[in-house]
Amino acid sequence: MSDPRTPAVELRTLHVSWADAPGIWGFLTTVDHKRIAARYILTVVLLLFLAGMLALDMRLQLAMPDMERMTPQLYNESFSLHGSTMLFLVSVPVMEAMAIWLVPLMLGQRALAFPRLAAFSYWLYLGGVLMLWVPHAFGITPDLGWFEYPPLSGPAYSPGHRADIWAQMITFTEVAALAASVNIAATVLKMRPPGMTLARIPLFVWAMFLASLMTIFALPAVMMVTSMLIADRLVSTQFFAAAAGGDPVLFQHLFWWFGHPEVYIIFLPAAGFVSVIVETFSRRTLFGHAAVVLSMLAIAALAFGLWVHHMFAVGLPRLGNDFYTAASMAVALPAGVQIFCWIATLATGRPRFDTPLLWVLAFIVTFVIGGLSGVMTASAPLDQQVTDTYFVVAHFHYVLVGGAMFPLFGAFAYWYPKATGRMMSETWGKMSFWLIVGGFNLGFFPMHILGLQGMPRRIYTYSEGMGWGPLNMVASIGSAIAVAGGVLFVANAAWSYFRGRTAGPNPWGGSTLEWAAPSPPPQHNFDAMPVVDSLTPLWTQKQELAVMTGLAVDRREVLVTSVVEATPEYRQKSPPPSIAPLLAAIAVTILFVGSIFTPWALVWGAVPVAIGLTLWFWPQRERSTTGPLRVRNR
Repeated sequence: MSDPRTPAVELRTLHVSWADAPGIWGFLTTVDHKRIAARYILTVVLLLFLAGMLALDMRLQLAMPDMERMTPQLYNESFSLHGSTMLFLVSVPVMEAMAIWLVPLMLGQRALAFPRLAAFSYWLYLGGVLMLWVPHAFGITPDLGWFEYPPLSGPAYSPGHRADIWAQMITFTEVAALAASVNIAATVLKMRPPGMTLARIPLFVWAMFLASLMTIFALPAVMMVTSMLIADRLVSTQFFAAAAGGDPVLFQHLFWWFGHPEVYIIFLPAAGFVSVIVETFSRRTLFGHAAVVLSMLAIAALAFGLWVHHMFAVGLPRLGNDFYTAASMAVALPAGVQIFCWIATLATGRPRFDTPLLWVLAFIVTFVIGGLSGVMTASAPLDQQVTDTYFVVAHFHYVLVGGAMFPLFGAFAYWYPKATGRMMSETWGKMSFWLIVGGFNLGFFPMHILGLQGMPRRIYTYSEGMGWGPLNMVASIGSAIAVAGGVLFVANAAWSYFRGRTAGPNPWGGSTLEWAAPSPPPQHNFDAMPVVDSLTPLWTQKQELAVMTGLAVDRREVLVTSVVEATPEYRQKSPPPSIAPLLAAIAVTILFVGSIFTPWALVWGAVPVAIGLTLWFWPQRERSTTGPLRVRNR
């Protein structure tokens, strides 16, 4: 919030205190949550392009029967790289990137709880990206899918380091995700503005808080199971070797303990996007705010009780299958509650059908289709028939693309003016919307029919006599149209950055605190910390927001508040820019990469990690002038 009541001398001091160093040193040492989030998002855009090109290449291979463009090995590498990139390097990281950018602004804060941890999370995430894609450039690409089940991924069937590269990439990205999640959860719990009680938390902040808790509980399982796989391959442990007393099904249990909650770790932030956009463009408060929050809580809890529905075909007890069938169907109920609340908000408001709201409408339709096919595959008898067919490919993409990427496109268009100070072109935005949504449905809906006709997953070609050619051609054309729409969307963002219409602080008329800051926000976000007294402070407080004064201006300082009532408790020093997160990430990268070649890397690699952490936590003395905390009324 740009506060005209703050003296000019204090404002100049505040800008200096929160500024980054110029040039490359500032780039390497910044702990500004907005710059870190922008790096995440730009990296994700590049990966989306690469993964999209892989998908388009595979669809060209399958467009007609008996195609010979790709060898079986190249096809295996392509779908493994595509799936691993989308699931581990795009879907979860981009949601966390949006939270890193938005949560402090929505809470009226100047920084995250742990700014250096945010920088560390990005550098380690970048290490995971390089871990997967640099070997690909040298022809050492994982080729066993995005799940790498043993015994196929064990040492007997997968010599070399392809499986090790995939497994260690998981470790990189999940440690980065855990770092970001702890940061977001701590920020939401202890850094809300005065007056923002638990009942007044914006729905996107609720969604990211719950998704962060789910990440903290779910991701250690997949990190552990991939470490066990590396140990089997490197030092001849026998965790998954059935002949030596191990159990390959244990891999699937641990993997899907993470894998199914991950779907909702992606969906909950998307639901937060949808709630905010529906409220703004309906021009009324969200119908059933409490019901939506409770539905999110129910989804977060139920998500951990149905992982076995991915394993109906492995021969588990039939009574257990019945339980997981019921749990899988039950999770559709809270999701349905949210959808009805969004529809009720639109029906009782005065909706304005700009591009962000169009993405929300596409999400509702597409996600319902994916949810219905999900209820179908939750039935063990049906799942056993279709689990290895293109029906599941269609369901999976309807849930993840329709349920996560469509709201993400809408959120990008919605908050783009806040991040850049420019408006995206509505004409180009609607053109890219129809290309992506139309191309997606043209590409993936026929796969339901192909799956019911018996087309298996993960095949690189098929004979003409199977009769799958026409629908595969339609699917390939649709995929190409969707990719073209994606390119147009990115072109719109790039063009608008330089030539777009200037946006004011609140071009959409939003109700949450981020719209009280300038567009784009300065490095310290707000000149003074706002105080709120409702769910929609910018709608209910028509004049200047009340603000909290007394935070230091000559050093980085944030306000810590109580968990339930957000009562001010104390001021906390916020760390300045530092090279330590980058050095620590490099040290951890050396340890992780070395550990797929020799177990001694864990010993020798601990030395640079210890040095990096020592530099990170080395105490620094600072003096600061602060006044008493006071609320200054509007």
